[in-house]
Amino acid sequence: MKKSVALPARMAQLKEGKLFQWYSANLSRGQIFVKLFIYVFLSVVAFVFVYPFLYMVITSTKSVNDLYDLSVNWIPRSFHKENYTYAWKMLGYPRHFLISAFLTGAGVTLKVLCCSFIGYGFARYKFFGKNLLFFMAILSIIMPVQTILLPQYLIFANLQWTGSYLPLLVPQIFGYGLKGGLFIFLFRQFFLNLPTSLEEAARIDGCGSFKTFWRVALPTVRTSVVVTVVLAMVWHWNDYYEPSIYLNNAQMLPLPSMLPQVKAAYDSLFGGAIDATASNAGALVSEGTLMAAIFLVVLPVLIVYAFLQKKFMQGIERSGLGGD
Repeated sequence: MKKSVALPARMAQLKEGKLFQWYSANLSRGQIFVKLFIYVFLSVVAFVFVYPFLYMVITSTKSVNDLYDLSVNWIPRSFHKENYTYAWKMLGYPRHFLISAFLTGAGVTLKVLCCSFIGYGFARYKFFGKNLLFFMAILSIIMPVQTILLPQYLIFANLQWTGSYLPLLVPQIFGYGLKGGLFIFLFRQFFLNLPTSLEEAARIDGCGSFKTFWRVALPTVRTSVVVTVVLAMVWHWNDYYEPSIYLNNAQMLPLPSMLPQVKAAYDSLFGGAIDATASNAGALVSEGTLMAAIFLVVLPVLIVYAFLQKKFMQGIERSGLGGD
């Protein structure tokens, strides 16, 4: 009797065990499909962002004949290095690279020093008009540069600063300039999250306000400094709008501002019908030359970002820009 009762119970346990195993197997398969879908989706999205860069690099190596040959798509028949030679000469690369490096280096240095100092003041000190000034700093992020370009130009023209680099550098000292309000906000948020015990200990040891900021506060926000350096470097290097407004001498233009000249030469040659098989086709400013010029302009930014990528991502995570 006991044996007959125990047998159905044992069968039920086996069924439950098999059911559990089946459920676990199907659950793991479902997770695999979910992960596979995520990877495929992210790969498609990544390709959308990477495609323009791949198009630029591949097109920069094509000759005029390859550009007009429908059978040549991703792999050119030969590496046409003349595109880079022409682009190098048309950009005046050595001279204008040094100008861009100077403007970018000076802009990044002033951004780090001045915006961190202003952000520290907003985070640690109470003074009359603090909220109003901080609101104006945030407003400078929202307000497009084009809306106040004319008043700025008139001010700099009255000061006789146009035709020089002063309109591009002097506003950085006051935390204004290119995206200055954003960096003030970032530094303020970092300093607000720091404990005040280290600063209080420094003041007890006899450090003044400036020494406390320089020796204690600023070194503790290295991640925010890296974020500021990378973002400011990209924005200053790629900026050609303001230099084209304030600089009227082509010899003083930074490197990105030389790209319209390459584009104008390309339009003058390829604006109408052209015979790609002409004998002088190799000497033409083709689309490959234009893409080579763009690649030479963005190459320094890519190199610097490759070295600072890890610290930059850490700074993004700690600043809260990357989301939850």
